[in-house]
Amino acid sequence: MASRIVAPEQPIVGGGKQKNPQPEARNRRVLRDIGNLVPAPLAEGKPHNQITRPITRRFGAQLLANGQAQACKQKQQPENANVLVGKDGAAKANKAAMNRKEGVAVVKPKNDAVIAIDPDCKNGAKLREASAKRSAKSLTAILTARSKAASGLTTRPKHLIDIDAVDVNNELAAVEYVEDMYNFYKETEEDGRVHDYIDSQPEVNSKMRGILVDWLIEVHRKFELVPESLYLTINIVDRFLAVKAVPRRELQLAGISAMLIACKYEEIWAPEVSDFIAISDNAYVREQVLIMEKVILGKLGWYLTVPTPYVFLVRYIKASVPADKETENMTFFYAELGLMSYTTIIEHCSSKIAASAVYAARCALNRSPSWTETLEHHTGYSEDQLMACTKMLVSFHFGAAENKLKAVYKKYLNPERGAVALIPPASALIPIPF
Repeated sequence: MASRIVAPEQPIVGGGKQKNPQPEARNRRVLRDIGNLVPAPLAEGKPHNQITRPITRRFGAQLLANGQAQACKQKQQPENANVLVGKDGAAKANKAAMNRKEGVAVVKPKNDAVIAIDPDCKNGAKLREASAKRSAKSLTAILTARSKAASGLTTRPKHLIDIDAVDVNNELAAVEYVEDMYNFYKETEEDGRVHDYIDSQPEVNSKMRGILVDWLIEVHRKFELVPESLYLTINIVDRFLAVKAVPRRELQLAGISAMLIACKYEEIWAPEVSDFIAISDNAYVREQVLIMEKVILGKLGWYLTVPTPYVFLVRYIKASVPADKETENMTFFYAELGLMSYTTIIEHCSSKIAASAVYAARCALNRSPSWTETLEHHTGYSEDQLMACTKMLVSFHFGAAENKLKAVYKKYLNPERGAVALIPPASALIPIPF
């Protein structure tokens, strides 16, 4: 059993009791090596080179191809008993001498020509260089291509921009699987989609839901959480309200409990229960938050892995070439304006909201063309299919400054987010209201 690593205690500057002691877990050492370094197969007569990169599918296929090519090359070379080349040449010479002493007949090959092998020959260097440059496809990529061909699916048109070209050597980008992953997200997004539930809530209406979401966006910004936590929080709130009648006095309790669940799912250092109690002005006690958390998880069947709009936003922003920071901030601004609206969430699925946010952002920033073939290929939506949702998002932008719920507007007034809220809306999509 491995011994526990105990971090040394940090001295308190100035004496006295430390106000906010950091938890011990924050001082844990970071894992650096997980034992995924495997030496490559060595060719005979070549020095040992330690492999210092993880063996991925692509790299493993390349090593296998190089090894097979080297083996075929050695088989094609004629044998010569008179000349022994390689690091085990001395062992072969000793064995031949022992055979002569013991009277064992040694059969010489018909070809007695001496073959001189130069390890630094130019041809060998060229072969090694060509082998290294040759792109070896993994077995998964080959099977996927064959499966698509058997199904009659056409390949990607050549004139489209390859948005994954920059991530070919990034294992975390999962370039070989990313398109299949997003096809799966599109197929399963209906499982986590929220349908009209306001009529089933006796004490909650769409305006109260908007007030709650506006407050949750403020809490999310106050705690400096990752964007995934916000989108998952709102999804949990809507799905819970769709299956459970919540009294008005417990609506905020459901909101902080949903955010607590989302933070445990997405964050590395999630806020504690006491933090949520404090930010809700001590309106609830710890036991109430924990009971509501248990109720929410039970009603949702612990189903938290859902494709929220954020999942699609990341991909669609990447497909919006050029994907600069201004386009990214503008897209998230429109997406969060959509989260505030109950009608938007009910009428449109997550992928359409994300695609419409990208479309509205490109129109507001005068990107030409507004919608490209690359975007249509990766989103699966045409301009006509996005027009209704896009106009809805643009209308929210027109009224953002005068709206009483200003959490999103203030968030994107910050210069750190490019102050994109001050950019005029896309008046080409809808007329400017007077």
